[in-house]
Amino acid sequence: IFLQFFAVLALVAAVSAGVVPVQQVYHAQAPAVAYARAPVAVAHAQPVLTKAAEEYDPHPQYKFAYDVQDSLSGDSKSQVEERDGDVVRGEYSLIDADGFKRIVQYTSDPVNGFNAVVNRVPLEHVKTVVKTVAPVAVPVSAAPIPVAYHQHH
Repeated sequence: IFLQFFAVLALVAAVSAGVVPVQQVYHAQAPAVAYARAPVAVAHAQPVLTKAAEEYDPHPQYKFAYDVQDSLSGDSKSQVEERDGDVVRGEYSLIDADGFKRIVQYTSDPVNGFNAVVNRVPLEHVKTVVKTVAPVAVPVSAAPIPVAYHQHH
């Protein structure tokens, strides 16, 4: 009996491993499962867009500035920057969480690289935004009324 059990177990293992092909005994409708290959990304060569030689600016120049003063959130920041050729100068400021105003003045050029001077100035007053919720008034009629209970045994 042990030899027969071992033979059946070996046959089941061989069928499960796919060593022995098994034909379908019944002819039921095949499950509606479709298998497809995973999509493959195909890279197509795109033309490289380059600037024409006449578009090169040997002495670029720009100026920009912005200022944000939001009284609702307390956000306060600004920046000014200008470029003249390879020289960039600018300044930005913001309010730090500790109530100081940070002012950074910076320059950049091919000789000295990037340099920044940071100053921190205490503010006279720190505006804190606090949202308050009004207490909910409970009408007197909505208050719980004590009820006497009598238990029956």
